[in-house]
Amino acid sequence: MNKVKLGIIGFGAQGGAYAGFIAEGRVKNMEIGAICDIDPAKKEEAAEKYPDTPFYEDYIEMMESGAVDAVVTTVPHYLHPEMGIEALKRDIHPLVEKPAGVYTKQVKELNHYAAEKPNLTYAIVFNQRTNELYRKVKSIIDNDEIGDIRRTNWIITTWWRPQGYYDQSEWRATWEGEGGGVLVNQAPHQLDLLQWIAGMPESVYSKVKYGYQRDIAVEDEVTTLLDYGNGATGVFVTCTHDIIGTDRLEILGDKGKIVVDDSKTLTVKRLKKPEPEMNKSMNMEDVAKIFMGESTEDIYETEVEEFESVWGGQHVAVLENFAANILDGVPLIAPGSDGIQGVALANAIHLSSWLGKEVELPVDEEQYLAELNERIAEEKQ
Repeated sequence: MNKVKLGIIGFGAQGGAYAGFIAEGRVKNMEIGAICDIDPAKKEEAAEKYPDTPFYEDYIEMMESGAVDAVVTTVPHYLHPEMGIEALKRDIHPLVEKPAGVYTKQVKELNHYAAEKPNLTYAIVFNQRTNELYRKVKSIIDNDEIGDIRRTNWIITTWWRPQGYYDQSEWRATWEGEGGGVLVNQAPHQLDLLQWIAGMPESVYSKVKYGYQRDIAVEDEVTTLLDYGNGATGVFVTCTHDIIGTDRLEILGDKGKIVVDDSKTLTVKRLKKPEPEMNKSMNMEDVAKIFMGESTEDIYETEVEEFESVWGGQHVAVLENFAANILDGVPLIAPGSDGIQGVALANAIHLSSWLGKEVELPVDEEQYLAELNERIAEEKQ
């Protein structure tokens, strides 16, 4: 096999983009094996754009056709685990879109099936892990360049969505159709990056507003306090009603600080002496100089770096890496099993707001599912 034949399940905006990347030759080790969608209009569109590519209305039929080696699931969130499992059952390599699922119980089932098939490649589309900026941030943390983490802050409110966005489809922004709002639709990448870089918190306490500024049942405003269990804390803020938007990540360590603005500018300030050492050794004359801003250059060194990204480049990198693992065993950037972490965080944030108290991770899966089903039932009424 020189190229992986990818079956695209769901020929919407994302599936259509993947087909375009592959057809343009941007994914060197992959070709379109087949396309699947239940919408008749998509069949016409696919026939016009890719007349030589088989089209299926049933994804199981596509998997069993022999036309594909792997599939990508660009479908509503609830379906990702189900389709991933069906692929694994048929020895098809699954690339699952984010989030891996709506609740951890279903993602665990998918992870279990994948563990039983170690010869198959199971990955997730966490394309931000290919972003050189965040890869550098992770490297700085992993190499202990700013020391032990004391606090993380991420304000990511660049997800503005008007009411018309939610009114496109009946399933959108519903508990039954999507399983949540900004946490499961827009912010899964940041939830993944946060835990990938800084680790999972031990507990969360959240204030979440549902239908705050939009006529929807699910959340459009989230503020969460993270407790890492070792004294370190964090704050995560996101929403879909801030048309100006802010994207700012700060990570404070005992040897320095990382600040990321707009996912483009990385500022790293490395202390010349760890803060605990400065705390013990500085006299009040030294402290006065700091207060007056006279000696900051003696305290830390500053590195600023600008990053640029080509549209689609990160998704292409994930597709190439997925195929490279299948063909040559190249390590995965985002193993599918990692997808459960972001789902666990989203579940904990929801549950904390529903119960009105701090909750520990991992959450009680049965309790979470019961609360979710209660909201689905209320929504139907």
